[in-house]
Amino acid sequence: MLNRRTLLAGAAGAGALSFPAFAFGQAQATDKRLLVVVLRGGLDGLSAIAPIGDPAYAGLRGRLAIARSAALPLDSTFALHPNLSKMHALYRAGELLPIHACATAYRERSHFDAQNVLETGGVRPFARTEGWLNKALGALPRSRPEMGMALSAQAPLILRGPTPVSTWSPSTLPDVNTDTMARMLALYEARDPALANALESAMSANAVAMESGAGDMNRVGPRAITPLAQIAARFLKDENGPIAAVMDVGGWDTHANQGLEQGPLARGLTSLDDGLDAFKTEMGPAWANTMVIIATEFGRTAAPNGANGTDHGTGAAAFLAGGAVRGGRVLADWPGLSRGALYEERDLRPTTDLRAVFKGVLADHLRVASTALERDAFPDSAAARAMQGLISA
Repeated sequence: MLNRRTLLAGAAGAGALSFPAFAFGQAQATDKRLLVVVLRGGLDGLSAIAPIGDPAYAGLRGRLAIARSAALPLDSTFALHPNLSKMHALYRAGELLPIHACATAYRERSHFDAQNVLETGGVRPFARTEGWLNKALGALPRSRPEMGMALSAQAPLILRGPTPVSTWSPSTLPDVNTDTMARMLALYEARDPALANALESAMSANAVAMESGAGDMNRVGPRAITPLAQIAARFLKDENGPIAAVMDVGGWDTHANQGLEQGPLARGLTSLDDGLDAFKTEMGPAWANTMVIIATEFGRTAAPNGANGTDHGTGAAAFLAGGAVRGGRVLADWPGLSRGALYEERDLRPTTDLRAVFKGVLADHLRVASTALERDAFPDSAAARAMQGLISA
C-alpha cells in the first residue's frame, strides 16, 4: 500500500517522469496485463529461432549456422539459440510461443519505415500518426488515468494517440533529497493544487519503480533490458497500475561481426533471456495473467554478408511469453530456405502477418472488441484476421 511516507522515500531523483495524472486508487477493470518489447534494429530470427531441421539451413547460413548439438531443441525443425536457456525453460513449461517467418505489411528495408509500420499497425510508412496499442487501450473501459506506460523518456509511436499514457525512464540528474521534495510538495499544495497533484503522482510512480530493487540503470542497448523489465513489472503488477507497458531496446542491427555463440548478437540474446526471466520473477503471481510480445521491425538476410554479419531482411521472428500464453509449440507456416523459397532470393519469406498475432492477443487476452481492432488499431487489415488459440485459457 502506498502512502505519503512511501512516496517521499522513493522519489529522490531516481527517474525522469512524464505523468499527466498518474494516480492510485482507481477502480480495476481487468487483471490482464500486457508487456510489449520492441527490439529495434532488426533481430536475426534465423539465429534466435534456428531452423536446424531445414535441409538448406547449414549450407545457407555457413559460418553463422548454429550447430544442432549446441542449439536448444523446440521440435524437429526449430531450436532456440544456446543463449536463450531461460526462454527454453518457459517453452518446456508451455509459457513461450516462438513465431517464425512473420512480418508486418512492410516489404522494404528501411529501419525507420519498418518501425513506423510495426508501431502504427498500418500498411504504409507514415500513413498514420497514432500507435495501435494506444488505439486498442482506448477501446477498453477507462479504469485508470493512464492505461499504458512507456519505459522510456518519450512515449514510442506504438503508445501515441488520444488514450492517456505515461512514461518513466532513469534520470541522469543528481538525486534530490527527500527534504527538498517534501518542501516543494508543500509549496505546490499551498500555491498550485494542480501542480501539487502532478508532482505527487510523479513521485508515486517513481516510488513504485524504485521499490523494485532494479539493478544498474545506466545500462544501454540490450543490457538495459533486465532493470527496465523489473520496473515494468512493478508498474504492471500494481493493482492500479497501467494495463500495458512498452519497452523498446536498440542494439540488434548486426551488419558486422555478428557472432555465433559469442559476439554482439549472442550477448543481446543473453540479455533478452535474463530480462524476460527477471520480469517473470518480479511479476510473481500476476505472471499467470500476463502476456509479453517480443517483436522487431524486420528480419535479416538469410546468408551472411562479407563482414560476418547480416543485412536488412524481411521475414522475422517474434515471441509471445507469459502465464497466459498457450505455448510449448512453434507457430510457423515454414516457407523453407531453398533458393527458390527465399523472398527475392535473399530473405526468409514471411508467411505470418504480425498484425494477425497482435489482433489475436488484444482480442482474446485484453478483450478488445473486434470492431475497434479493425477500425481503429489496424485499419486495412481485413486479410490479417485475428489469430486464435494464442491464449492458454
